[in-house]
Amino acid sequence: MPIEEDQMSSETLVQRDDLGMTLFSLDKDEEIQAHSSTGDALVQILSGTAEITIANEKYTVQAGQCIVMPANIKHALFAVEAFQMLLTVVKPEKE
Repeated sequence: MPIEEDQMSSETLVQRDDLGMTLFSLDKDEEIQAHSSTGDALVQILSGTAEITIANEKYTVQAGQCIVMPANIKHALFAVEAFQMLLTVVKPEKE
């Protein structure tokens, strides 16, 4: 997933009811606004550095590091420097 100037890009790899896997790239100073998800989300930073806010706590996550964003908790991402990530979201099974 190339990093494009002044943009956020994504490519969905897997999209099922219970699992989503998406590659993202964000150029420096780009962001994903605060939102929540019904599933637990694992962010794996592939390159660069992201500031990830979960609830009101800020975390700096760099290439080679991971962080879990729990379900139903607001989170946001900001590109401290351009970064690429793999987002894996696991949602509860429907009954």
